[in-house]
Amino acid sequence: MATQRQWGVTPPVSTALPTEADLVINEALVAELKRQNNFEAAEETQKRTAVLESLQKITTEFVCQASRKKRLGEAVVNSAGGKIFTYGSYRLGVYGPGSDIDTLVVVPKHVTREDFFEDFPPLLRSMAPAGSITELTPVPDAFVPIIKFEYSGISIDLIFARLALPQVPLDLTLKDKGLLRGVEERDLRSVNGTRVTDEILELVPQQKVFKYALRAVKLWAQRRAIYANVIGFPGGVAWAMLVARVCQLYPQATSSVILDKFFRIMGKWPWPRPVLLKAIEDGPLSVRVWNPKIYSGDRYHLMPIITPAYPSMCATHNVSMSTKKIICRELDRAADIVERIVKKQMQWKDLFSRHTFFTKDYKYYLSVVAASRSKAAQLIWSGLVESKVRLLITSLESIENIELAHPYIKGFDRKHQCRTEDEVDKIINGDLRFQMKDVETTTTDQLNDPRHNITAEGNGETLKMSNGESKKKEAGEDLHTIYTTTYYIGLELAQASTKSLDISYEAQEFRKVCIGWAQYDADLNSLNVVHTRNYDLPEDVFQTGELKPTRTKVKKSRGTDVSSKKRTYSNTTQEGALNGHNKRHQNASGTQPPVAA
Repeated sequence: MATQRQWGVTPPVSTALPTEADLVINEALVAELKRQNNFEAAEETQKRTAVLESLQKITTEFVCQASRKKRLGEAVVNSAGGKIFTYGSYRLGVYGPGSDIDTLVVVPKHVTREDFFEDFPPLLRSMAPAGSITELTPVPDAFVPIIKFEYSGISIDLIFARLALPQVPLDLTLKDKGLLRGVEERDLRSVNGTRVTDEILELVPQQKVFKYALRAVKLWAQRRAIYANVIGFPGGVAWAMLVARVCQLYPQATSSVILDKFFRIMGKWPWPRPVLLKAIEDGPLSVRVWNPKIYSGDRYHLMPIITPAYPSMCATHNVSMSTKKIICRELDRAADIVERIVKKQMQWKDLFSRHTFFTKDYKYYLSVVAASRSKAAQLIWSGLVESKVRLLITSLESIENIELAHPYIKGFDRKHQCRTEDEVDKIINGDLRFQMKDVETTTTDQLNDPRHNITAEGNGETLKMSNGESKKKEAGEDLHTIYTTTYYIGLELAQASTKSLDISYEAQEFRKVCIGWAQYDADLNSLNVVHTRNYDLPEDVFQTGELKPTRTKVKKSRGTDVSSKKRTYSNTTQEGALNGHNKRHQNASGTQPPVAA
């Protein structure tokens, strides 16, 4: 009798086949995912397939054109090849309506990055159907160069990698780690996206089960606002690896059972023990592979989830003590809900309920306000600030009176217009009275700008900021246009604490790190950290139907000094030394003066 394959680094917990009850619950899960609009229509999927086929033809022509420019022989030109790969949610098969396609162009060694940015965009416009290419945004000066565009309404993120090969045939796969020899670091980063997703799919027993379970986990994590690698939560690849590990432990289970086991197992996982889909491999390159025995920095990873493709890396190195605590709380909450679903006391829709970050989780918030005088500059500056928010979180965690600092996963982009520099100062200190009413507030994920995303991911060192034009005339007066992006941090204070709370040092140090960036321009960019009470949160952070917290009135008992007993953040921050005054005053928008200016 043939021995069953062991999936993963340990034997399975159970190989039991699904029961009738498991199948019924699984059908209910899939039905709920469909109700949640988690799947796109078949015709949209067909459109994606057609777009990728077109991109493959364009890639082949691009490589031929670049080869001819180098005056290579026609036989070399015709055999040079070039191939399109995908990675991320599309490659994993868990994309939904409006999802972008993460795409990689792989070319032979004689085709350069300069060729890619010079020749690919015009070829794209000429070979695609007329009018089908829109919002074409090349970003050649990023560490991992990217061209972002819409093709027939489908968002494409196109990156580039050059292998040390004379030819890239259509039947090439990227599994062989020997292909990594002789490639530059940026090319290695590019190809590893595809290599990791391909490995994940190969390491799960039932891909269909894995994909349904991952769809559910992704939807849950997004709704609970714990899906953002830059901020300190797991990103898409990390969540995929966690689900894949549970699939390995229960190779015959349905997606609903995997989901149940996922929340139970990962909620009780003995961190910092790493989650591995396979043993970490050595390889042919002199590159760093995750190893806490060798690299001291790896020992400080709180929730290590390790990529399976060589060179293995930690996909969750940004997780902090606060975000780890939040993740574990959410896993425990979800485990309880799924247990009740199995007992028919709750429904799957209850698992996917929206977070309450703004509506009831916290009384006290910090608003990190990044501002610029031009839109182009703000895209990069806000990305830089977002990339550093986790450093502020780590600093806040060191304060005795703070139980945790909870960063929200998105920034809120607003556009303001005013007439004087005094009003500009108010805007960059959080005042929303000058926000343009005819311009809708958007979140950074809705904008999904490649320059912002690249900088937020820490790869924007070489991007150049444009100062643009921030003034225009109206009736003889100058109008200043200011662009802001605000990141919110919820503060949970220690219940037993009676000491005053002073975050002035942490806020100042955070600001120093950000303005210490080589491209920071004091005439163009600004950054402030502003105290905000829950009842002062702007209306645009709430969705339709959500109730904004209201200020509660406290009756003062005779002979009792309420102010001495009531611990409020506004009474404990020492901002006078920073702002030149000791008395806090509140402006008309409801925001407070900055903690750090």
